[in-house]
Amino acid sequence: MVSVRRRQGASALGCLFSLALLAGAAYYGVHVGSVYLRYYELLDDMREQARFAGQNSDDAIETHLLAQSDSLLGQSPDFQIRRGREGISIETRYSETVDLPLFKHTFMLHPRAEAPL
Repeated sequence: MVSVRRRQGASALGCLFSLALLAGAAYYGVHVGSVYLRYYELLDDMREQARFAGQNSDDAIETHLLAQSDSLLGQSPDFQIRRGREGISIETRYSETVDLPLFKHTFMLHPRAEAPL
């Protein structure tokens, strides 16, 4: 005789809970991760402008960075461009707010790029 055992459903609820937790973590991760993705995209552009600063004026660098930051961030923070004997330094400060259910945080970001001239 073959006996048939029926499951109570506890493992199915555990699986659903795990999937809900994973979906929530992915939802929050995408929104917070996008803040850092935009930060690194702006930082990469600042490093590129610093690397080629010998061929561009400060006004041209600032104009390019303002356009890039406006398209990436939806805002145009002030950029400080300093040239010296040792090289060029480009930096800015801005903030981004992430407003999600049960989570609201303002990220204060300060990208800085340096390169020799």
